[in-house]
Amino acid sequence: MESKNKKAPAKLHVRSGDTVKVISGNAKGETGKIKKVLVDKLRATVEGINMITKHVKPNAQNPQGSIEKREGAIHISNLMVVDPKTGEATRTGRKADDKGKLQRYSKKTGNIL
Repeated sequence: MESKNKKAPAKLHVRSGDTVKVISGNAKGETGKIKKVLVDKLRATVEGINMITKHVKPNAQNPQGSIEKREGAIHISNLMVVDPKTGEATRTGRKADDKGKLQRYSKKTGNIL
């Protein structure tokens, strides 16, 4: 079987804990907090967005089985970071602080994220 050689970028524009706005797809315009980022697949799960139905098989702990609602992953290209000070979606950039460490900043306002 042939493996796909998709390489993830060195750094992504989103992180766990960021508040993001969905910019395309069924949930366009909604905002939520990122729970988990799947770096290898370039996807993220966002609280309360892209809810899917998961059928759980019966097992020893849950002999009845169940149907659960949970968040599905969204491609990170469909997400935009929300600036915490202004509350607006913004593009992000990186610049070094006085110690030389890279920090993310809002391209709209210049605030550190």
